Amino acid sequence: MENNWASSGLEAVKNSQLIRVLLIGFLIVLLQIPIGMIQTIISEREETRNETTEEVTAKWGREQSVVGPFIVVPYVKKWSETRKDGEPQIHTEVRYADFLPENLHIFGKIDSEVRYRGIFEIPVYRMSLTVIGRFAQPDFSEWGIDSEDILWDRAYLSICISDARTITNQPILTWNKHKLSFMPGSGESSEGKTEIRAGLKTHLPRTSDPLPLPVPAPGIHASLKARLDDKHFDFSFPLELNGSMGAFFVPFGQETKVDLKSNWSEPSFQGNWLPSQRTVTNKGFQATWDIPFLGRNYPQKWRSGAGLEKAISLSRFGVNLVSPVDHYRMAHRSVKYEILFLVLTFVTLWLFEILIKIRIHSLQYLLVGAGMCLFYLLELSLAEHIGFVAAYIIASSAIVLLISTYCVAILKSTMRAVVVGTVITLLYGYLYILLRNQDYALLVGSIGLFLVLATVMYLTRKIDWYSLKI
Repeated sequence: MENNWASSGLEAVKNSQLIRVLLIGFLIVLLQIPIGMIQTIISEREETRNETTEEVTAKWGREQSVVGPFIVVPYVKKWSETRKDGEPQIHTEVRYADFLPENLHIFGKIDSEVRYRGIFEIPVYRMSLTVIGRFAQPDFSEWGIDSEDILWDRAYLSICISDARTITNQPILTWNKHKLSFMPGSGESSEGKTEIRAGLKTHLPRTSDPLPLPVPAPGIHASLKARLDDKHFDFSFPLELNGSMGAFFVPFGQETKVDLKSNWSEPSFQGNWLPSQRTVTNKGFQATWDIPFLGRNYPQKWRSGAGLEKAISLSRFGVNLVSPVDHYRMAHRSVKYEILFLVLTFVTLWLFEILIKIRIHSLQYLLVGAGMCLFYLLELSLAEHIGFVAAYIIASSAIVLLISTYCVAILKSTMRAVVVGTVITLLYGYLYILLRNQDYALLVGSIGLFLVLATVMYLTRKIDWYSLKI
């Protein structure tokens, strides 16, 4: 009697579609274990890529930010304090005033190339700049500083460069037709620990957030001793740099114009201003920025302690030269949809159980799920060698073929296996659209889920669920 009760209970459990659905849900949860391991592998490979990129760019040149040129004029600040004995005490301190150009025009050419370290590609470039413009004579009258306190003999022209060690030429400054040599470092005002030179960013791989660079700021400077007697000063100088990932500038002129051209065909324009004109072809790009000083959040001149570092750093603009498709980022995004893939694939198999009265073992569900999980590993490993698009096509085709062939056996019909293969093919095509069109991912995703739910409801609309012993 007990054996009959146990047998009938076990049979009821086996025939319960509710329990089957719960079991399928448990299998999907169980498959999150290998998915988590695959996500870890993706992160580890991405970190290895980043370390390799850092190693190469540290030797060749990092992302370049060019700030300047600007005139720095030291002056003596005097103030008095009353000592405890009632006697006045005079204090003096050397401070600095910065003056920006009236006009600044930068012509640039970026010759990019790809360096290889193992299987990893690192885009680097050689940048040739010609900088021209005009300064007005520095004016201290608004600050009430006595002329005898201005240290004109220590004035200099400064250019801050985020990775100045990669300068490949010996630039000569033409200053009102006089030839002046540049010296290392951005000048004496960047040497004090209480001073922060503005506008550069620390090297943080694969980020575009501008940050001020702690002192001393790298760069070059030229002494302007006895060269500030005229009312206006025309200047020009060439500058050649090695760099990688991107090139950025700041709008220091009342009128700033930057013309860049490059053989890199996939530019990503970044910063507070986009180019006013640009042309992008498969042979490269050409871009022009025209920026008036009214659009920035700092003046044409300031003194020490003005606290303008953040405003200057946020005014950067330029271009990133990065690979248009990052297969590690694509792999991370692909994995986000894995639960949807498993659910829809398992629902397809479950519908065959319901509609044509065929039983599929839980282990068979698990093997199909394992094949779906393997896709993400195949996609990543192939993308590192042949690129994302080719890797996606090969990996998805392999998984579709694998599962379709397996379904011929478990569904006992080639046509049924073709249906499963078609569903999975549509899923991979659907995922590719989501990956390539991130802006429309939510719209496409919601429409797709609606259609899937509508299809399931349509196919199961005439099923007598009570007869199935749910």
